[in-house]
Amino acid sequence: MAFLDLINVSKSFGSLPVVEEFTVQIEKGEFISFLGPSGCGKTTVLRMIAGFETPTAGTLTINGKDQRPLKPNQRNIGMVFQAYALFPNMTVHDNVAFGLKVAGMAKPDIDKRVKEMLALIKLDHLATRFPYQMSGGQQQRVALARAIAVKPQVLLLDEPLSALDAKIRVSLREEIRAIQQQLGITTVFVTHDQEEALSISDRIVVMNAGRADQIGSPFEIYNTPATRFVASFVGTLNLIEGKVVDPDNSRIMIGDQDVTLKQSVTAYKPGDTVSLALRPEAGSLAESAKGDTALTGEVISVHFLGSVVRTRMNVAGNTISFDMFNNPRRTSPTVGERVTISFKASDLLVLP
Repeated sequence: MAFLDLINVSKSFGSLPVVEEFTVQIEKGEFISFLGPSGCGKTTVLRMIAGFETPTAGTLTINGKDQRPLKPNQRNIGMVFQAYALFPNMTVHDNVAFGLKVAGMAKPDIDKRVKEMLALIKLDHLATRFPYQMSGGQQQRVALARAIAVKPQVLLLDEPLSALDAKIRVSLREEIRAIQQQLGITTVFVTHDQEEALSISDRIVVMNAGRADQIGSPFEIYNTPATRFVASFVGTLNLIEGKVVDPDNSRIMIGDQDVTLKQSVTAYKPGDTVSLALRPEAGSLAESAKGDTALTGEVISVHFLGSVVRTRMNVAGNTISFDMFNNPRRTSPTVGERVTISFKASDLLVLP
């Protein structure tokens, strides 16, 4: 049995199902992210773990103990909210100390623990400040310190970085991950930002319409998506349609261009349409690449993205993007030019 175990958990509000038969096993010390669009049920699952919502069906255990009869304050769970939720009339020290006081810890022990937490988040020099005197990033660090000060068995993070600007978000997510690894806290992180989930998670649960579409490592989620939704939601993706020509030999046609796939298409008949996925980074201009497969089309746009130049081309009605590293000594394709991209056949995935 896993440390945090959710088996067939469902939640409905009235007649509206929000989470349906959600199952995930989370190991002790693991950092797992719930990733999905707004309204997919990820925060509802988090609130059920915390005890703020009661499952309509299913089981929820932590370290083998059923959590459903327990109130939130009986679960020993730390939670960091998107809106910080700091007490505005308390100093940083008192905010971090709040849970420890509620737990009845002696004042000398509280002061020692608060000092440890503020040193951990590198804000020990701001102990006497109030929340309004701090930046958003500093406030979120204090919220994190308050959540972990009570030594929770599980830490829940509900989109804690979404209100911050891009640079602070990147640095703070790295700090959160480093602190989590240092303390070994089992952590559930809710986000709609795929880059956040991919960069700091041990595993990712991609949620769609209240269900877990796929659970796996960031590498697995990105490179071998299990469903069309996962493929399109995680990362930038080219969706391409082809016609099956020879199922036994995995041959298809994309327009008038013949392609042999690595994946089997024996489930299809000649003439069937097959949906394919290709990541932009998989394709390169043919003269600079050594792929075993190529597609030719007309350039319809070129976008300079700093370190990367993204080119979009039309291939038999399919818009295909491919990325090149910015090289000042190389001329980018121009709109209207016919170009050929090369890639490995194994990078062209058949979508279920």
